[in-house]
Amino acid sequence: MNDKKTPENLTTKKRSPRSIAMGAAFLMAMAAVGPGFLTQTATFTGEMGANFGFAILICIIFDIIVQMNVWRVIVVSGQKAQKLANEILPGLGYFLSFLVAVGGLFFNIGNVGGAGLGLNVLFGISPENGAIIAGLLAIIIFVVKNAMTVMDRTVQLLAVVKVAILIYIICIMAVPYQQAAVHTFMPTKINFYAIVTIVGGTVGGYISFSGGHRLLEGGLKGKENIKYVNEGALTGIAVASVIRVLLFLAGLAVVVAGFKLDASNPAASIFKYAAGNFGYKFFGILLFAAGMTSIIGSSFTSTSFLDYAVGKNGNFYQKYRRSLIVGFIIISTIIFYFVGSPAKVLVFVGAANGFVLPIALAIILLASHHKKIVGSYQHPKWLFYSGWFVVLFMAYASIQTVMELL
Repeated sequence: MNDKKTPENLTTKKRSPRSIAMGAAFLMAMAAVGPGFLTQTATFTGEMGANFGFAILICIIFDIIVQMNVWRVIVVSGQKAQKLANEILPGLGYFLSFLVAVGGLFFNIGNVGGAGLGLNVLFGISPENGAIIAGLLAIIIFVVKNAMTVMDRTVQLLAVVKVAILIYIICIMAVPYQQAAVHTFMPTKINFYAIVTIVGGTVGGYISFSGGHRLLEGGLKGKENIKYVNEGALTGIAVASVIRVLLFLAGLAVVVAGFKLDASNPAASIFKYAAGNFGYKFFGILLFAAGMTSIIGSSFTSTSFLDYAVGKNGNFYQKYRRSLIVGFIIISTIIFYFVGSPAKVLVFVGAANGFVLPIALAIILLASHHKKIVGSYQHPKWLFYSGWFVVLFMAYASIQTVMELL
């Protein structure tokens, strides 16, 4: 009876399953469409031209397979990923938590760099000094909860404006649609590094679990909610995919027009060449805001895996949660300050999390057929086998990437 009096339960009861699913969808989409997403898409469009369309196509297909597998198994089991991993094999959840935490650290280094790059566009300060400012602001935002809410809403508004500007760029530029379509389905060159990077940057690391865990927190559990799980996963992927395709077409139009993207900030170049100084400055605001919210989201989600990785009762995490998150942000900022090269870092972090994906997805697929975890639920065969294909392909592509970089 006492449960009915808690604010959390009252909130959950007021929300419909579809509302919870849409909240998870946009959480995942916003996590995916961060500074790394923007920089990776612009970088590879500049390097590969229309051939990058094939990598985007593979990314969208893989996104669907990964998110549908992860969200379904988490919701049906009613357990977060690290807990169900421990059900498969004692200690496996701790290993998964370690991978997600390390991957989240890589993501956060890139997020700090992205926010610093945004300040560089706006005020001309170095990305490294901008990263320090961003790190300090992120800590303040974490402490002052209302500030975080305001920033979330601001970024959502900016995302809408960003899509509008991308559509404007596509309308005023000569977009080679036929060339993009042909090379998307019949590429003349396949870049495994690009595939690993953008898949890792979209559903790698903590991002693949953010939506599923959000569903659990909203009270969506059990196989009777599969319908809403499917709607949420597909909506989140659609939002992220539309933005990536628009950015690709805008970038391709700029490249075909003869402009060379600035290697230090390729995404900003697209806005600058197509929309002038206004577009350039606006992109700086967008990149900074996206970086700030990604810093908060990555830090919070990555460290939340320690709730199950350190002690069954989670007392360690609950006691030191704030210190862990602040420490996570500080470490990310220090590493970026000494590493520098924000654009290169933002591309690298996607690749690094691409290595984590096959391991995390393999754990989910094993759980999908574990009766102790999913009970009588029958996981769709097409999802199961396509999931293992993604695991094998990403493992192979990751190995190929390492060989190319050596």
